[in-house]
Amino acid sequence: MFTVILLMLAGVILGFSIRKYPLKSINKFITTLIWLLLFILGVEVGSNRQIINGLATLGLEAIIITIAAVLGSCVAAWALWYALYKRKKGENA
Repeated sequence: MFTVILLMLAGVILGFSIRKYPLKSINKFITTLIWLLLFILGVEVGSNRQIINGLATLGLEAIIITIAAVLGSCVAAWALWYALYKRKKGENA
């Protein structure tokens, strides 16, 4: 965990020090790295027998958590939109 925090801190310091220089192709590089990390994660999950054996249970829990997260995000977004729209409409009147 300490290594992760140090790596993140090093990235922040590096980003802060080179912020004046635009990095044009960094988005493609980051996207490629994310795809690679997702592929490696898939390989690791696929090779773990315990996860594969419990996939039905994990899948059901994942679906429930996903639906709850999406519904919660929708409700929060609607509430924020309603609060901002109502406030903006009240300022115009």
